[in-house]
Amino acid sequence: MTPAAGPLYQQLASHYGQAIEKNTLRTGMRMPSVRELMRRHRISLSTALQTLRLLEERGWLEARPRVGYFVRGIAVPPLEEVADADLSAPLEAVAGAHPFAGINERISVLVESARRADVKVDLGGATPGPELFDTAWLNKTAIALLREQPNLLAQSRSTATTHPDFQAAMALRALDAGIRVAPHQVLATVGNTEAMHLALTAVCQPGDVVAVESPTYYGLLQGVESLGLKTLEIPCSQASGISLEALDLAVRTQPRLRAVVVVPDLQMPLGTLMPDAQKAALAAFCRTHDLALVEDDSYRPFVEANERPRPIKSWDTSGHVVYCESLNKTLAPGLRQGWMSAGRWHERIQMLKFAQSRNTPAFSQLLAARWVGAPAFERHLQRLRPRLRVQREQAAQAIARHFPAGTRLRLPPGGLSLWVQLPAGVRSSVLFREALREGIRIAPGAMFSNTDRYEHFIRVSCAQAFTEQTDEAYRVLGRLAAAQAAV
Repeated sequence: MTPAAGPLYQQLASHYGQAIEKNTLRTGMRMPSVRELMRRHRISLSTALQTLRLLEERGWLEARPRVGYFVRGIAVPPLEEVADADLSAPLEAVAGAHPFAGINERISVLVESARRADVKVDLGGATPGPELFDTAWLNKTAIALLREQPNLLAQSRSTATTHPDFQAAMALRALDAGIRVAPHQVLATVGNTEAMHLALTAVCQPGDVVAVESPTYYGLLQGVESLGLKTLEIPCSQASGISLEALDLAVRTQPRLRAVVVVPDLQMPLGTLMPDAQKAALAAFCRTHDLALVEDDSYRPFVEANERPRPIKSWDTSGHVVYCESLNKTLAPGLRQGWMSAGRWHERIQMLKFAQSRNTPAFSQLLAARWVGAPAFERHLQRLRPRLRVQREQAAQAIARHFPAGTRLRLPPGGLSLWVQLPAGVRSSVLFREALREGIRIAPGAMFSNTDRYEHFIRVSCAQAFTEQTDEAYRVLGRLAAAQAAV
């Protein structure tokens, strides 16, 4: 950046922009306040404000209400984006896809090897660190709740599976998203894993086929296999999400196709946002072909946009959409609280829930109801999104600095992780084992599919604070990847 001529505020903006560009002012650092700028440069209030606003307009700073301005740094690293051609399976493969076999064992081996390793930097998970949650508010509310209901943890509720207060709170939450759900249609679950298990148990029989996005979250693959179902991978585009063309072929070639599972907003691991037109079309497609559409809406609160996207459920006119949301990553991981609204399968899922796990604890439901319904929750999300954005950009910058030529990634518009394509010759399963020996955990692409299609990809977490140790971990990963690429 060259020094700017012109008004003083432009010169000062250029001065601080160069400091950010050279990493003297690092991403996430707090900028001097308006008063400090006035004192330091002997300028007026107007000039100080113009300087900060110009830096914000240029993308160098972000304003946090009632807190101040913080350095954003370089928003987009100098890397090519991952191309859809690298992510999509050939359409012809849909007709001849075979069921998953052994995915549970393969993923369990990877998870267990990571658990036993001496991990110093964990880039494999995707849950925000404790420092990103409002623990003071949660603790205060939990204590108040137990004081109001001292027998809450000692009493048993033998009939209703979901507390009425939780139902009312989640119905209002759904209404804000454009979904009209009656409180009695809300069913509390233990996170999203139970919700997905209940949904697929209700709509499928052993041997039936479930269509999933490719790549997809490995926990879903494990769950499908554990139910004795067959999983069909459907190509997923970064621009529009799951391929309707491939789904149409699947309907014509897979007579036992019963359900489609999607994460429409910030798809895991791609970070895709499905456009409204595609959401509406997918809802109509499943209605036409009498398919259950299981929607995982757990990541939509992390989308960075002036308006939150609409869930697919808001287009559901026939009850074919089973809506599931986990509050694990937005509320409190320790509660494992989730909920679902199952449309035409509500009564069956309610029966299955009671038969399999009885009631979800009332304490976690009531705490979630108070938290989600409070203004503090939206303030928490407003603070959380920019902090996660900074951490994603820091990770992207580190990858751009340290990884070998040919590495590609795409910065998603929100979320907790990055999907990284490695150069030719670098296998993520090998990188995973080598990184563990260095005390670094990553998620290899092989975990997100039952094919070797993503062997040259890794998912790295941006959910934890970026530190010098984190940067060093990316440097080590880059060195290991470069050694593979050179062979």
